[in-house]
Amino acid sequence: MTRTAVLICPGRGTYNKAELGYLARHHADKAALLAEFDAIRVQAGQEPVTALDAAPRFDGRKYTRGDVASALIYACTLADALSLADDIEVVAVTGNSMGWYSALAVGGALSASDGFRLSNTMGTLMQAHMIGGQLVYPFVDEDWRADPDRKAELLAQVSEIDAREGHALALSIDLGGMLVLAGNEAGLAAFESAVPVAQGRFPMRLPNHAAFHTALQDPVAQEGRARLREFLFGQPAKPLIDGRGAIWWPHATDTRALWDYTLGHQVVESYDFTRAVQVAAREFAPDLFIVTGPGDTLGGAVAQALVLDGWKGMRSKADFLRVQDETPLLVAMGRKDQRAQISG
Repeated sequence: MTRTAVLICPGRGTYNKAELGYLARHHADKAALLAEFDAIRVQAGQEPVTALDAAPRFDGRKYTRGDVASALIYACTLADALSLADDIEVVAVTGNSMGWYSALAVGGALSASDGFRLSNTMGTLMQAHMIGGQLVYPFVDEDWRADPDRKAELLAQVSEIDAREGHALALSIDLGGMLVLAGNEAGLAAFESAVPVAQGRFPMRLPNHAAFHTALQDPVAQEGRARLREFLFGQPAKPLIDGRGAIWWPHATDTRALWDYTLGHQVVESYDFTRAVQVAAREFAPDLFIVTGPGDTLGGAVAQALVLDGWKGMRSKADFLRVQDETPLLVAMGRKDQRAQISG
């Protein structure tokens, strides 16, 4: 019996110490594909992906860099997407932040190698420019109950800080029950001093993360467009849901517009991952939401997005856990126990 699934590709921050060796553990059968990625890296004067994955120890300062993390995450994501069980029918693909680049390849709008070139190029450019930074702050409590007033209050605070002279702060990613904010040091520091500590660890700075999805990234967008001017997108084989919740349909996609969105709006405007997940649920009503590896941290944001939308009557974390226990609807390939449920 076929199981329908929306495939979700993770972004930065998902290849960490526990993921070291992920490609070797799970994808020894994909040597030819990984060799293609390695060749692209070597041609660019960069360390091969397989060498990074096979390192004897994890160095956080190195592996959180955009020119390293983007390549590793893309390789793990694509390899996982090629490892699904035969009874899984992917009905749509989406991703979080740089996961959009992975989604383009998983969904068939780019070849595996071109998707790698796109992800590696943009990750390298963002690291080279390293404009601004990011932090994470929740607007829901630990039971994930919707609190639109609190969210509005926080976003108003962000706008007020951004209006101050010398300050830059904006919503980078709407991430389930979290707000990922991005800005310059003055803007980030002002927000950190203005809000109370939440859940014992927020606001949390994200190491080696630039001010993604804000106007501060315009130089990166401009250089990316120049370097990838002749980069060609094809018609997707699967519906793609972008960071606005817009759907790019097979046989009906303006490929020039897809290029323009990917190297324009997607870089310099807020990324609404919450909406992407909610659109996926409403439009495709899949049996499963599958988060590819590496890591499993994105699963919480997917679950929160569904709870905030009231999917299947869920209104809290307890509701989600009850539904998940009865009939699993979210599977993270980065978790060994869940991977076995859907991998070929």
